Amino acid sequence: MTKRVFLFWCLLVGQLCVAGSGEGPEITRISPTSGPEGTRIVITGRNLRNVSRVVFGTTGADFKIMSAEELIAIVPHRTATSVITLITPQARAASPFAFVVSSDPRVPDEASYKSGYVNSTPAPEGFSSVLLWGIAIADTRIPGYASATIEVAWTQLSCRADGHEVVLNDDHGAVRGGLYRRNPWFGINDHEPLPMAFGPPNHVVILRVGQRPDKVWHFWPPSPRPLLPEGRLAGCTVRARVKISPGALLQMGMDYWRNPTVEYGPGGNSHEAGASNWYFPSERWQEAEFTDVGGVTF
Repeated sequence: MTKRVFLFWCLLVGQLCVAGSGEGPEITRISPTSGPEGTRIVITGRNLRNVSRVVFGTTGADFKIMSAEELIAIVPHRTATSVITLITPQARAASPFAFVVSSDPRVPDEASYKSGYVNSTPAPEGFSSVLLWGIAIADTRIPGYASATIEVAWTQLSCRADGHEVVLNDDHGAVRGGLYRRNPWFGINDHEPLPMAFGPPNHVVILRVGQRPDKVWHFWPPSPRPLLPEGRLAGCTVRARVKISPGALLQMGMDYWRNPTVEYGPGGNSHEAGASNWYFPSERWQEAEFTDVGGVTF
């Protein structure tokens, strides 16, 4: 029986049929079988060419079909341990076991991304500007968190275009930003001014995050939002020299923007490029970094 005759028969008798039952997707292997948000998973199987959706539990994931036997998916944001389902127009297939989502227990539950990730969706066409940012919070589970601080010596943003690294921001001893709602995470855009102190050496910015543990301390450079460099853009890199005291955590990231002056708001004026892994306390100064150069490694 041809596929067309088979489908006609199904409609004629009012049955719900799967055209070419042997053509549905099948999962034979998942690697790795556990990891945090943002993990790159190789799914091996059969009949994967027509997969139109990959779902972790009920949450859709970014994915790329490599061949009829392999596709790659990225563990999505805010996903719990769950079965992976592949969906095609004709059928669906579920993994024989659940993928175990394992987050670093040092990251508080309400934090958005528990680990670093690169947005697999590129910035929309016409976006001409970029801005680095940082997120600092206090960990109220740590004794003495009220005295937790993050010191920021400098921030730098560079982009790679036509094979050359171009520095767009290089700011020392200054940031700007605000205090945002922590639970739910950035629940509203309303915010308070960012309180700052300054100290040696070289007028380091001190964020006393332990004094407002109910807030996300969101900061970005004091210099204007720069234009992307001309040429073929490979991506951008954020760096910050920081010192993180016990009871504090830090994450760095970056957004692409429509232009250097457009305001935040509805309509998609900004596009998050991703975020770094979380950085934890140390007696020494650290260089915190995020980059989307190379994008998602498919």
